[in-house]
Formats: sequence, C-alpha cells, structure tokens
Amino acid sequence: QLHLAESGGGSVEAGGSLTLSCKVSKPNRYCYGWFRRIQGKDKDGVAGIDSDGSTSYVDSVKGRFTISQDTAKNTVYLQMNNLKSDDSAMYYCASGGRWEGGKFHCSPHRIWEFGTWGKGTLVTIFS
Repeated sequence: QLHLAESGGGSVEAGGSLTLSCKVSKPNRYCYGWFRRIQGKDKDGVAGIDSDGSTSYVDSVKGRFTISQDTAKNTVYLQMNNLKSDDSAMYYCASGGRWEGGKFHCSPHRIWEFGTWGKGTLVTIFS
C-alpha cells in the first residue's frame, strides 16, 4: 500500500518562501498533486506533476509555486515563493491521476482522480 507523508509547513511572513516535501513510501507509476484546504472550505487544487514530469498549476499560484519530483529520493516538492495571506492552508500531497497520452496525467482541477492522500502539513502566512 502506498503512503504519502508531507513535511515542511510552518509560519512565514508574507512575501517569504517555503518548500513542502512529500515522501512517497515506494516507487510507483502514478503521478502526484498538491492540494490545500483553507479552514472551513473544501480542498482545492494547487499543482500537479505528470509521470513524464510535465506540470500544471491553478491560476492563483502560477509564477509563484513550482512542483517538482526527485525520483531517486521518492519525494515530491512544492516550492512556494512570494507567499500571500490567502495561501494559508493545510497542504496535502496526493497520488493518482488519469492515463492519457501514454502517461499518467495529474491535474489539480480533477481532485476525484487522486486516490492516495497524505495527512497534510500546515502553512500559515502572517503579515
């Protein structure tokens, strides 16, 4: 069974940076995404990385966040720059995706395609 464990959350001043990590328990063929839940709201997509390394982002984080993967370390990262108060949330790593075009595609807009989730790491942005 696949397990995901997020780390790297914390409190950061607005305009600062954080890097979240998602440790994957074993190599697998799927792809990954980062999601977040603002208190009292549903989970929203943030970014996805396909099995071929292609990436996608929601508009609110484009140009500020970068998703990446180190397959040798079985770890997925989310580099977050120029953080804003609206970025304060619990951040979750997820695995899954849909097979299309010869690869697993992980879209942050299709949360229902992710079947394995971590427990989350809290990010708080203060000003």
